[in-house]
Amino acid sequence: MPDSLIVGPTSDSRRVRAPDGRVLTVPDGWALLPPGDAGLTRRVKAAGPSWTVQEKVGRKLFSRGVWAPEAHIVRARAVLDSERATPAYEKKLAAGRERRAREQEQYEVDFANSVLRFLAFSPAWLAHAKRLAVLVAAHATPVGSGTVARTERIPIERRAEAAVIAWMRHQTTTYDDMRIARVKGARREVRRELAEISRAVLDLHRRDVPHGPSACPLCTALAAPVKPRPDSP
Repeated sequence: MPDSLIVGPTSDSRRVRAPDGRVLTVPDGWALLPPGDAGLTRRVKAAGPSWTVQEKVGRKLFSRGVWAPEAHIVRARAVLDSERATPAYEKKLAAGRERRAREQEQYEVDFANSVLRFLAFSPAWLAHAKRLAVLVAAHATPVGSGTVARTERIPIERRAEAAVIAWMRHQTTTYDDMRIARVKGARREVRRELAEISRAVLDLHRRDVPHGPSACPLCTALAAPVKPRPDSP
């Protein structure tokens, strides 16, 4: 019986590429379970050997399904369908949705407060800080947004800082309209330069020194409708 593996796809639908580069043929009697049902996938993997197909596109890793004995898939699906048809399962789903909604609401508050702490605007610009914190949190915290705020790899303080800089890049600079050369590192360098400009703008609001709002890109952005972001930070 084959071992459980994480493999890559090939041009042949019944062949996959092993981690060591070998091209393997899917065993007879195996079927491909498409991605999308995490509960079913877990049960199929727990039932015995399986090959998880993953494909890297750019910097993102996508699941292309799981190869496993078809009998395991059929059996696991039948058991799961039976369980999901019960009132107890519906009650469990509802409780899970409510719990996640509470957690999301709390995270939005915590994230907005982290943004406020990072901004540290002077009292004269406190209203701007609150408005900016709300806008950044509203954009960055939704589940599935793909923003830095959704990662747990870094502390929330660093997520808040990165989210503010990303918001500034898209709302207070011409980044979205720039034509950046397709050269390795070029976009990263542009982002670094714009981040320095954004930090300088933020520093203006950390001092009790008045400035003309019409000449300030942040004041202008906060007073105008927020334009949609075309990508994630």
